[in-house]
Amino acid sequence: MAKERGWPALHHRTANNYLNYLSALFNWAVKEGHVEKNPAVGLQIAALQRQGKSRLPFSTDQLNRIFHAPLYLAVAGDIERRDGRFWVPLLSLWTGMRLNECVQLRTEDIAVRDRLEVILIHVDEEGDKRLKTEASERFVPIHSELKKIGFLNYVAKMRRAGATRLFPELPKGKRGYYSDPFQKWFSRFLTSIGAKAPKTSFHSFRHCFRDALRYADISTERVRALGGWTSKGGAEEIYGAGHRASTRANEIEKVRYTDLDLSHLYL
Repeated sequence: MAKERGWPALHHRTANNYLNYLSALFNWAVKEGHVEKNPAVGLQIAALQRQGKSRLPFSTDQLNRIFHAPLYLAVAGDIERRDGRFWVPLLSLWTGMRLNECVQLRTEDIAVRDRLEVILIHVDEEGDKRLKTEASERFVPIHSELKKIGFLNYVAKMRRAGATRLFPELPKGKRGYYSDPFQKWFSRFLTSIGAKAPKTSFHSFRHCFRDALRYADISTERVRALGGWTSKGGAEEIYGAGHRASTRANEIEKVRYTDLDLSHLYL
């Protein structure tokens, strides 16, 4: 179904988490006398045998095609015409944010810590914003490239307009995720500019970011803090308040993409 509709397929671990929740619900139903037995006991999906990596980072040629596409050239130097389709790929490239983390941002999620502008990635009480894992909740300093391109100017414009969501024109999909419609559009966009290639999708921006952190020789602990990747470390990792914004900012500024020049987008 995911393939037919152009959705990203669920990882088998994610699917099994859903099945575990379902089993827990049926356990409650058995206890309360609503059903006689739990039909979801032992229901699990086996891991698929994959040949190599399921996704790849974008090549330099793909990145240049994306950010020199008419979508970007048409609004060069014009902050008023820049919208979510302009900003979301740039945000993911320079912060490592997942697609849904980007498109569900609110204007209040751009904050200041240690006198540095950061993006707060978190859920909300209304349940409108979702995160993949508990480790996904974090804050990411805003890279200087995003500032040069005018991201903070855009945030200020949306606040003056009284907007709650940072990208209000991006709709929510039928499954309740803002990322679904954007994912479909982006797939068509890659095809239209000749940047479509096997094993690459929007998530490839996150792979680019991970490689950039790797090339910068940033410690694993700080990589996890920036990217919201799950750690399987020991109990000592739950102690302390975590890295300061200034520490994370120093590390994220090391992110570079060789032969990618975005100066045509600077304000």
